[in-house]
Amino acid sequence: MHNKTIKELSALLHSKQVSATELARHYLGRIDASGHNAFLHVDHELTLAQAAAADDRLAQGTAGPLTGVPIAHKDIFVTRGWRTTAGSKMLDGYVSPFDATVVDRFKAAGMVTLGKVNLDEFAMGSANENSAYGAVKNPWDASAVPGGSSGGSAAAIAARLAPAATATDTGGSIRQPAAFCGVTGIKPTYGRVSRFGMIAFASSLDQGGPIAQTAEDCALLLNEMIGFDERDSTSLTVEQGNLREDYTRDLNKPLDGLRIGVPSEYFGEGLASDVEGAVRAALEQFVKLGAVLVDISLPKTALSIPTYYIIAPAEASSNLSRFDGVRYGHRAAEYKDLQDMYRKTRAEGFGSEVKRRILVGTYVLCHGYYDAYYVQAQKIRRLIADDFQAAFADKCDVIMGPVAPTVAWDLGSKANDPVANYLADIFTLSTSLAGLPGMSIPCGFGTGDKNGKRPVGLQIIGNYFAEAKLLNIAHQYQQATDWHQRTPEGV
Repeated sequence: MHNKTIKELSALLHSKQVSATELARHYLGRIDASGHNAFLHVDHELTLAQAAAADDRLAQGTAGPLTGVPIAHKDIFVTRGWRTTAGSKMLDGYVSPFDATVVDRFKAAGMVTLGKVNLDEFAMGSANENSAYGAVKNPWDASAVPGGSSGGSAAAIAARLAPAATATDTGGSIRQPAAFCGVTGIKPTYGRVSRFGMIAFASSLDQGGPIAQTAEDCALLLNEMIGFDERDSTSLTVEQGNLREDYTRDLNKPLDGLRIGVPSEYFGEGLASDVEGAVRAALEQFVKLGAVLVDISLPKTALSIPTYYIIAPAEASSNLSRFDGVRYGHRAAEYKDLQDMYRKTRAEGFGSEVKRRILVGTYVLCHGYYDAYYVQAQKIRRLIADDFQAAFADKCDVIMGPVAPTVAWDLGSKANDPVANYLADIFTLSTSLAGLPGMSIPCGFGTGDKNGKRPVGLQIIGNYFAEAKLLNIAHQYQQATDWHQRTPEGV
């Protein structure tokens, strides 16, 4: 049952071959028996109540395509009833009085919440080792990281603890964990998914998206996830791209004549040979499907790391100033005065990586450094976006390359070297800085690790509002290959 796709589960539910309650119990049993540390909060009573409501809708004939299908939510989305911690001691035990828009839309569609999944603290990290509640273990290899920050979401899908999961991507946090765990994930165009109720890290970069087994599953999830939200000032209106569309509509279109841009900067020094081999094999598969490979250049790619690690920490230092012990979350037990309470609360509540980024962000926003660092980074951000537009204007329809330079690394191997973690995001950061949609699909396995069982992800990048095109391309590849169907040993 747990190896079935969302589409297959939906068919079983609507044909009454299985009930939403039976399905929920099946997944809850798997979660309880799992040793991956993917889930932070599970409540059987709340889940089964939602499943019973879904069964009522199915019985009355008012169910939609996702009614009764289980879903896990990244613990960055606030949820009524379930705890929301953002992977931090700062919010330990916090329960929101309302649901995030994303959560609310899936609830309205009749999906059944299984619980909240682990993440790097406040979504800051590339390995899911920064969580205050312990690292998530990669289902393919328990000694490897699952990627981050949405490592819990990706691991839950790979281990078949849920058929669907929400995630967020600030600099690659949907695509990289999806790649490391051998599953499918998509980051939509910035502004297409509401950020209301999504705890902010870097407001001009954060974007929600789904992780699932297949591109078709992601299309079904985006049908409910995307749409204008007046409560989010960065949400795009219907007029800015016809947001309420059916993302399954083009899945079966042939790829004849598709121009795939292959950036030279994505295949240079630092790319592991086993990753390059898997990605180039995937590109050749697209040629067999009718596509044409075009050599392109994205010359500002190398500047994406310093640009991102100025802009994102700057926004984080502002967003996380609200966690001061006054209104909600952790508060120091003993303090002398208000300033002392601030200092002790934040020192106790935040982990080392969050503190590091707050310090960097505060520094670049200081008088005397704002123009030298933050303003310059914003100018380079525009140049990075211009590189993509030049490629899309007359050279290619989509861009493809690796998601990360290597397969998943060993747990703890980069824990004392934050810069090494930052460098692992080289191929995903520029897409986020430009606000473009991008996705990761499994395309093979690395050979450089101990057992050759660590997945490789292919990154597909499109122009603004090209989510349907990306999903069509990914679906056609998955119809011709079986990488997305492979599961870790014992699953």
